[in-house]
Amino acid sequence: MSPADGSPRASAHAAGRPGPRPVVRTPSGAPVATTSARRVVVLVSGTGTNLAALLAAHDDPAYGARVVGVVADKAGIGGLAIARDAGVATAVVAPADFADRSRWDAALAEAIAVFRPDLVVSAGFMRILGAAVLDRFPARILNTHPALLPAFPGAHGVRDALAYGVRVSGCTLHVIDAGTDTGPIVAQAAVEVEPQDDESSLHARIKVVERRLLVDWVGRIARDGMVVDGRAVRVG
Repeated sequence: MSPADGSPRASAHAAGRPGPRPVVRTPSGAPVATTSARRVVVLVSGTGTNLAALLAAHDDPAYGARVVGVVADKAGIGGLAIARDAGVATAVVAPADFADRSRWDAALAEAIAVFRPDLVVSAGFMRILGAAVLDRFPARILNTHPALLPAFPGAHGVRDALAYGVRVSGCTLHVIDAGTDTGPIVAQAAVEVEPQDDESSLHARIKVVERRLLVDWVGRIARDGMVVDGRAVRVG
């Protein structure tokens, strides 16, 4: 089992509804949002389309989750602009600013922790998370992958699926562990491969389904809780 809170079972809400939290600020002095909804931190490396989908959902009180912080691995990306336009606090933790990988991992864990997340979502974050982050937020970090895991893990899932000749591909939402796309699977959705598909066209259709899957299941986890028991994931 993967304990998320020191209890025998790993749960995104094992302690029940969050109680009152003191006002905290980012290192730059920006206030960290206070909310009764489940607190979500989103990790981004690019345009932020999945982040935008989560932000579009989180203003509905019934959704149950709210993005309170966005952490990027580089400055000047679209995801940061989307977050700032939405009034969400941001942080940049660039690997180039640190002497080695372990120090970057530790700084990334601290940057996430500032926002006191109940859940962390890797939304197009193009870095492998190290032990400092995984140990700080065990069984609480979600990732999307553009293939039906365990088939076609890694950075070229769409290309590899097409090269293999699959008739159906899709996307996977999974809990991040120490491997590459090896964590317990939360949910999956299928996308049929069309005869004329290339990597770009198939990936574009997968992304549409991926966004819906992510928004749906982050809300479900926020409202109903998530328990990870070995390879099994139970929501609700």
